[in-house]
Amino acid sequence: MDGQNRSFNTNVQERELNPPSGFLMLFVNIIGIIAGCVIGIIGLIFADMTGGLSALLVFVALLMIILFCIFFAGLKTVKPNEALVLTLFGKYHGTVKKAGFFFVNPFAQAFNPARSTVVNAQGQVTSVGPRTVSLKVNTLDNQKQKVNDILGNPIIIGAVVIWKVVDPTRAVFAVENYRSFLSIQCDSTIRNIARLYPYDDMDEDGDGIVEKTLRSSSQEVAERMKEELQSRVVGAGLEIIEVRITHLAYSEEIAAAMLQRQQAVAIIAARRKIVEGAVSMVEMAIDQLSEKDVVTLDNERKAQMVSNLMVVLCGNKEAQPIVNSGSIY
Repeated sequence: MDGQNRSFNTNVQERELNPPSGFLMLFVNIIGIIAGCVIGIIGLIFADMTGGLSALLVFVALLMIILFCIFFAGLKTVKPNEALVLTLFGKYHGTVKKAGFFFVNPFAQAFNPARSTVVNAQGQVTSVGPRTVSLKVNTLDNQKQKVNDILGNPIIIGAVVIWKVVDPTRAVFAVENYRSFLSIQCDSTIRNIARLYPYDDMDEDGDGIVEKTLRSSSQEVAERMKEELQSRVVGAGLEIIEVRITHLAYSEEIAAAMLQRQQAVAIIAARRKIVEGAVSMVEMAIDQLSEKDVVTLDNERKAQMVSNLMVVLCGNKEAQPIVNSGSIY
């Protein structure tokens, strides 16, 4: 665990920014551009009259227009449950967590390595998607994967992970891509935990000892998956809210054989109950015949009676009685 935490160590410490409102700066930019245009027009109109002053006015006008256009790049919008991680000339500048319209350093750039990349027809790779880091609750569908349980049986298991970003700065700078990182760690965690449990309990001896299995203890197994996955991604600024097993089945190559085994175990358990009940009923019949002195049977006749009753009670089909009109002896 300590080794995992050391691998996530980063010198970047989160610094939350409280930038001013962007509406005021938007108004100032518009006024500044309009003023620059007016000054430039005045300088051009009175070029013959003012001489060198005209060139100075045009230069100031161009400088104002360029400067206020650059300021427009500092206007940023942050939606609720989002964070804006900014870098300035390759260094960490700060993080904006408040929702609203703000003005930040116009040379600061939003950084989000988890943005999607697309390749156009010319082979150029471009990033698409929001530059902000979402702090909302996300769902990762791990899909289905084939793993081996503790008995070596191949099974198909799928899970859904409910997660969110709690430290956007670490999520951006601690790992290359926190979404891909979470997906890979989820695959590894599911495989590691699934190997520790059998798919189902094969209690063929009927000893009553039932261990935790993937099928009967899915909630406990999912909780253990959550704990291990959280320990793996805590250094990346992620929080695992819940892990749910969505699919669990034997692999196709052994599904038929395991179904026959389950059926055999169920048949044996049912037969055990039938025999226990038949023995109890035979014992009760003999005891009541003896107590009420209905008939006196020797050991040989008792054994024959027990045999007949067991056949009747334990048979799969209804018994066909044979009536003996003569003496039983």
